[in-house]
Amino acid sequence: MTVTVHSHPATSTADAFPGTAANAPSFAIVVRRLSKVVEDVSGPLTILDGIELSVPQGDTLAIVGASGSGKSTLLSLLAGLDVPSDGEVWLGGRNLFDLDEDARAAHRAAHVGFVFQNFQLIGHLSAIENVMLPMELRGDRMARAKAEAMLARVGLGQRLNHRPVLLSGGEQQRVALARAFVMRPDILMADEPTGSLDHATGLAVMDLMFELNREIGTTLVLVTHDEQIAERCAHRVRIQAGRLAD
Repeated sequence: MTVTVHSHPATSTADAFPGTAANAPSFAIVVRRLSKVVEDVSGPLTILDGIELSVPQGDTLAIVGASGSGKSTLLSLLAGLDVPSDGEVWLGGRNLFDLDEDARAAHRAAHVGFVFQNFQLIGHLSAIENVMLPMELRGDRMARAKAEAMLARVGLGQRLNHRPVLLSGGEQQRVALARAFVMRPDILMADEPTGSLDHATGLAVMDLMFELNREIGTTLVLVTHDEQIAERCAHRVRIQAGRLAD
């Protein structure tokens, strides 16, 4: 299986979501003609220009590029956290931008998990409470048992009741991973997940992320400036000045 990068827009509904074909692989994400243009003091500024790609379900994809190249903007659009100026993002069989904001958020919650560089843990909650929270919001009566099991899985079984301020950076990132993977998302998106960690801790966190990816079958899409991490992914795309490099 490969990530396919297209130079021409799709011309039919089947082309727009290739996984709909009976003999085609199942695609977690399909992107068509995706562009983002914003206004600044000097006029229109193109952040992304005509991005096209398809990511097979269960694969790993690294998005690399220089600072300001548009890679984090692309990740936000893939998740429907931002709205494009043009184009489509098909995720879980739906075009995100055919949905209104509330429906987009619900679809995202059903299919996507996130890991961010700054962890985004809730400071007044313990590790287990942070992991339980998204399950509790869904009304999952097994939230505590599942959170305990996942925190044990990431090596934090003895740190359940510690608040983030009492955890190291690597431990906080493992709590964030546990919170994301406990929901068993179809897709995990990570934005510079090791950017604020030292090298050894970053490697350990990435080992865990890829191990969980293999075990659960979650599609992994990560933005990184670290070429060593990118090389561990099955596929890589490089963004230069808002376009996919050949």
